[in-house]
Amino acid sequence: MAKLAVVYWSGTGNTEAMANLVADGAREAGADVSVYTSAEFTPELADEFEHIAFGCPSMGAEQLEESEFEPMLDSIKDKLTSKKVALFGSYGWGDGEWMRTWDSDLQGAGVPVIGTLIANEAPDEEASENCKDLGKALANA
Repeated sequence: MAKLAVVYWSGTGNTEAMANLVADGAREAGADVSVYTSAEFTPELADEFEHIAFGCPSMGAEQLEESEFEPMLDSIKDKLTSKKVALFGSYGWGDGEWMRTWDSDLQGAGVPVIGTLIANEAPDEEASENCKDLGKALANA
């Protein structure tokens, strides 16, 4: 059974909803899942998980949230090369550039990203199913 963390930052609740759906999908696949906000997740916690799903909405000019999420991610990035990682988040404008940049940056650092997912605003029915599928894929990676 995979031990999996879902770590997210959410300003409006949309990415939090996605995080819970990703966690549900991972549980359906048999994973032992823990959900954390980015403020709660520490480098020591990162050591406890084989798989981690990270969620962050697009902020500003299509970038990660800078005051809490990005510092947390930077503090554990070197630990992620030995884990399977998935990325997700919501957006209200743009075309998903922040996710492509985030994926590229992590893969460039040697992090095995198994999938990414974006949803426009709150996850609709299709996005909800995609979130669950991402959780299942990560649990089975």
